[in-house]
Amino acid sequence: MANRIITTRRRFLTTTAAAAAFTGLGGVAKPFISRANDRPLISHGVQSGDVSIDSGVVWARADRPSRMLVEVATTDSFKNARQMAFVDALPESDFTAKLLLEDLPSAQDIFYRVRFQDLSAPTILSEPKIGRFRTAPSDRRSISFVWSGDTAGQGWGIDLDRGGMRTYTTMLNNRPDFFIHNGDNIYADGPIQSEVKLKSGGVWKNIVTEDKSKPAETLAEFRGNYKYNLLDKNLLAFNAQIPMLTQWDDHEVTNNWWPGEPIGRADHQRKKYVDKNMLQMVARSGRAFHEFMPTRQVQAEPGRVYRKISYGPLLDVFMLDMRSYRGPNGEGLETEYGPSAYFLGPQQLAWLKRELVNSKATWKVISADMPISLLVVYDGDRKWGVEAVAQGEPGAPKGRELEIADLLSFIKRAGVKNTVWLTADVHYTAAHYYDPNKAAFQDFEPFWEFVSGPIHAGTFGPNTLDKTFGPELVYVKAPSKEQGVNLPPTEGMQFFGHVGIDGTTQQMTVTLKDWDDKALWAKTLDPVFG
Repeated sequence: MANRIITTRRRFLTTTAAAAAFTGLGGVAKPFISRANDRPLISHGVQSGDVSIDSGVVWARADRPSRMLVEVATTDSFKNARQMAFVDALPESDFTAKLLLEDLPSAQDIFYRVRFQDLSAPTILSEPKIGRFRTAPSDRRSISFVWSGDTAGQGWGIDLDRGGMRTYTTMLNNRPDFFIHNGDNIYADGPIQSEVKLKSGGVWKNIVTEDKSKPAETLAEFRGNYKYNLLDKNLLAFNAQIPMLTQWDDHEVTNNWWPGEPIGRADHQRKKYVDKNMLQMVARSGRAFHEFMPTRQVQAEPGRVYRKISYGPLLDVFMLDMRSYRGPNGEGLETEYGPSAYFLGPQQLAWLKRELVNSKATWKVISADMPISLLVVYDGDRKWGVEAVAQGEPGAPKGRELEIADLLSFIKRAGVKNTVWLTADVHYTAAHYYDPNKAAFQDFEPFWEFVSGPIHAGTFGPNTLDKTFGPELVYVKAPSKEQGVNLPPTEGMQFFGHVGIDGTTQQMTVTLKDWDDKALWAKTLDPVFG
């Protein structure tokens, strides 16, 4: 991939024009007939993701066994469109299909048109749906993106009378080049009820579906959670225009899970799970995640979430997986690194170090599904232990903090510059500055961590910062104690972050925003060279 010759727009148009006479509707447009009642349907819109300089993934779902046909062009008129490879949407994948589009021109708006061809009646095609994304630049020019996490959580689903998941429309209006979803794409363990009474008066009225009426356990129910979100018009419009880079966290399966966990917590009992071991649910959830998310597949590890997305000379994005390789949520007080202290796990940690050292991009964004110094959470009985990195003791690193300490020391020793951490998960927005001069562990260079969310879920108050790595709370917006917890979206505390990187100065400006697009706080970071 690194040695591929980048296709220019002129070359792209030349090659597509040569094929235009044949493509049309796959090169055989005339024989296809239009019987509306017989046509396959594109059931949940289109979306794209993991876009790079010369490629991107396109996703859609049909309502029956079909072949997904995709045309691409550099204009919305689809003049000189090029037919890409096809992929089949079969019952085994719940009729979802995704295709990696390659050999695209850099820094170019790419319009794609999706149709499904009925496998049982190949002369019948669906109506088309059109989407777009912009490929990354191969030169140093300005780029922007948004990030957030947590969709349809705590029972706050799609209320049509209140405009649905409005934050997606606000983010779309920012016209970012792409969107990072930091996890909790769904709340598989959070049923959606038809009505929720609001403390301020009135009733929140959700769209309801059968698969979202109980905690997900079966593959069909996990799939149903993704389908539920795709009922929202804001998300559908966003997906058709803005490519996504996504990772997962706990609520794609169930709250605070870890691999191999026995299903027996009080929370599990309340949810009446049938399975006895977490891995069975994780396997089903992971399959649904990769079926419904526009992620690139790693051939040797098709279920892998962590990966690097190169977005031109100014930016590399490192998508982490803080769930799949962790040890148990124990007390976390180990002073030696071992399996019980794993968080990223040795293999992912080695990958991250290697990719950070090899990165030539000005900025290295580490996209984490959980903040570093927050979330000292005990779920019911204290024996279930600490949920995230922080151990709740301000002294030397212990437990999972050992892994992060090793990573931060490595970044310093290796001379890796301009790392920025972006995350969500805690359901409020904040800016943290990590200063070794204020830390118990000091072998690292200062860095920033920015937190923003939820997209559409309950909002909660701020967590206490663990001081092991010396975080300073520079900014926070969260509910007060008087406001309480699990504030509904009607309170307006739905958040996302916007990042702009200037192509001339290479400065990064981070702005924390709410769903009304109000800029709450901003910080401009100067790159460090040499």
